[in-house]
Amino acid sequence: MSEQPVVVERRVTPLELFFDLVFVFSLTQVTALMAADPTWLGLLRGMAVLTVLWWAWVAYVWIGTTTDAEDGVARIVMLAAMGAMFLTALAAPGAFGQLGDVAGGSRDQALLFGVTYFAVRLAHVVLFRVIGRDKPDVGAAVARLAPGLLLGSALILVAAFLPPGWPRGLLWAVAIAVDVGAPLVAGTKGWELSPHHFAERHGLVIIIALGESLVALGVGVSDQLYDVRTMIAVLVGFASVACLWWLYFDVVAIAAERRLASVDVEQRNRLARDSFNYFHLPMVAGIVLLALGLKKSFVDIDSELKLVASFALFGGVALYLLGHLLFRKRNMGSWNLQRTVIMLLLLACVPLGVAVPAWVSLVTLMSVLLALVTYETLAFAPWRRHLRAAHEDHHAGEH
Repeated sequence: MSEQPVVVERRVTPLELFFDLVFVFSLTQVTALMAADPTWLGLLRGMAVLTVLWWAWVAYVWIGTTTDAEDGVARIVMLAAMGAMFLTALAAPGAFGQLGDVAGGSRDQALLFGVTYFAVRLAHVVLFRVIGRDKPDVGAAVARLAPGLLLGSALILVAAFLPPGWPRGLLWAVAIAVDVGAPLVAGTKGWELSPHHFAERHGLVIIIALGESLVALGVGVSDQLYDVRTMIAVLVGFASVACLWWLYFDVVAIAAERRLASVDVEQRNRLARDSFNYFHLPMVAGIVLLALGLKKSFVDIDSELKLVASFALFGGVALYLLGHLLFRKRNMGSWNLQRTVIMLLLLACVPLGVAVPAWVSLVTLMSVLLALVTYETLAFAPWRRHLRAAHEDHHAGEH
């Protein structure tokens, strides 16, 4: 017989929400990095920085879902890690150092990023070793994961001493491969997690990323005349962000949480790692790209977008939907046809962005997303109502 689900439910703590505020600032810094260098190389650098910041955040989600991170020594270590994470975020725009006239910061910033990122990852290992004293299985899991985790962050630190350009970029690529691949090599045996807590933390980070898009939208128009056309364009951009919220939280988040709680321990650990740790990254990356696209769109809403900005606007949302498709495939074993069609349609709209005024691109994006939300809401209304009602009844029973 298969092992029965063991569910230890935890609540998201104020300390974890405090940590998430630091991650908000990190996302803002990634957008700033790409906005200062709106080239394909700039986008690649931004996505690289986002990836390592994401894996640092993910590590602390596992801590919060395994133990009470506000208890005793764990709280002090968490606060120290948050301070290091804040410094890492401050240095993020200069993580790759200076290359010619490209805005990328100095070697000092790259070194600060490397040192503080290593400190964040080291604190993660220390915290889990402390937890492992009372939970031998967790301690064994950390022992398997720690070498890859520390090696990846150490390589980013070493990269700061290399010349800016391809030598540093190559070592970053190796570091990311090690960092991202370590959980696959180490496996998930021995870990413990609370399904509701784990799903809620990832849902909160989606909201955080969407909030960054709204910040970029607001900043983009802060120095413009607040006329009727501008305000309408702002509402169009807001509607697009709201559609992304709807596409995740209306049913996807609910179904994923229920699935996570329904399987046995080993399956739950693998499912959490794959569908939440790995497949939420393209969602967050897509939202950050959208933030860049919105910011560039409001530089002049009557002018065409540059190709990179158009890709960020349309391609960012397409990447967000790709994350949804992979998320559903891993959780439910099925593929979402309508979201696949919309993803491809958005990619096809990238050339449109360089041929029409930015406001037309914004209206196009909003129209496509509204059509998707409307179709899914109407076509799957009975199933949607049943799922949401069952979810509400379950949580009502818990209280």
